[in-house]
Amino acid sequence: MAALISSLLILSLVHVGHALSVNYYAKTCPHVETAVTKAVKKAMANDRTASAALLRMHFHDCFIRGCDGSVLLNSEGNNTAEKDGPPNISLHAFYVIDNAKKAVEAACPGVVSCADILALAARDAVVLSGGPTWEVPKGRLDGRVSKASETKQLPAPTFNFSQLKQSFSQRGLCTEDLVALSGGHTLGFSHCSSFQNRIHNFDASHDLDPSMNPSFAASLQKVCPTHNKVKNAGSTMDSTTTTFDNVYYKLLLQGKSLFSSDQALLTHPKTKGLVSKFASSQEAFNEAFVRSMIKMSEITGGQEVRLDCRVVNGQR
Repeated sequence: MAALISSLLILSLVHVGHALSVNYYAKTCPHVETAVTKAVKKAMANDRTASAALLRMHFHDCFIRGCDGSVLLNSEGNNTAEKDGPPNISLHAFYVIDNAKKAVEAACPGVVSCADILALAARDAVVLSGGPTWEVPKGRLDGRVSKASETKQLPAPTFNFSQLKQSFSQRGLCTEDLVALSGGHTLGFSHCSSFQNRIHNFDASHDLDPSMNPSFAASLQKVCPTHNKVKNAGSTMDSTTTTFDNVYYKLLLQGKSLFSSDQALLTHPKTKGLVSKFASSQEAFNEAFVRSMIKMSEITGGQEVRLDCRVVNGQR
């Protein structure tokens, strides 16, 4: 019953969303995008991992209660917030949103939502990593609810194709969106725990996932031994980890993907065809990624324009 209720909540968000517009702040805060870009650029100059963090943060925000900035809220009192849920423990770069919000508040107090700032920052992270640009629809409102327990609704790295398809379709996203948004894995780093299932005790017959390239799997086993004691051990998501490109898809076709959920894209004819298409054409990937990012970012929720991205209005 709880799962059904959460699915209905997600579907209601998909269909009832708050109307967005690329010109939403044209009169009320015309320089908002400049301020956000400046904050992202400064962060990326000091921290090469910030781009992946911001893109992932936006994705994780939108998949829970819509793109309402709920992932930015701190845990308060007896409530454990989304950012402290198991899938989000490794999220970082929240300071980038704080810095952007501070700059925006100085220019246009109480006008721009944290959810919009996060959507803009995710776009800037892609652009500043060499990826495509797009007009971000704006006008999201910030949510007042953030629960770590709801992060189990996020698609897991161990998901198979049917689980991925269900997770995306519940949010109004199609198979092409699934493959295109998976391309976000071109940026970033993964800890061993997210792909351990593929390199140790895979099943009764295999220690390694047989769909993995053997030498690639062996290199991962060295970095992530069975009883791994290194806290932050892991692997980059692809070989050009700070550049937004289509190398993720090329490696996927070579059996050099990290997650079961990546490999799952090759288990269905339509998604495998899209992987091949994006692997052979950076332009095709860029176009599909932009379409899917805009579509995902239009899943809205929220009730207010938060003055502090970490705290709901009236709590401080």
